[in-house]
Amino acid sequence: MSNTVTIRLEESTKIKLEKLAASTHRTRSFLAAEAIKAYVESNEWQINEIKQAISEAEAGDFATQAEVDAVAEKWRTK
Repeated sequence: MSNTVTIRLEESTKIKLEKLAASTHRTRSFLAAEAIKAYVESNEWQINEIKQAISEAEAGDFATQAEVDAVAEKWRTK
């Protein structure tokens, strides 16, 4: 089931959306819904990861200095 939402866009963004809709043979509504869905899913994932990290930190689940050094060494350029 879908619902209607009204949004305000800058004129330049609206023009770009219209061009994209025309070139992809999709509606502006479809493209906007897909963009919002991707944004929400990305931010939802990030917030969940942050909450999990906070829980781990509160439980004292930290990397040891040796583990941090090992990861840092992997990324050092020689």
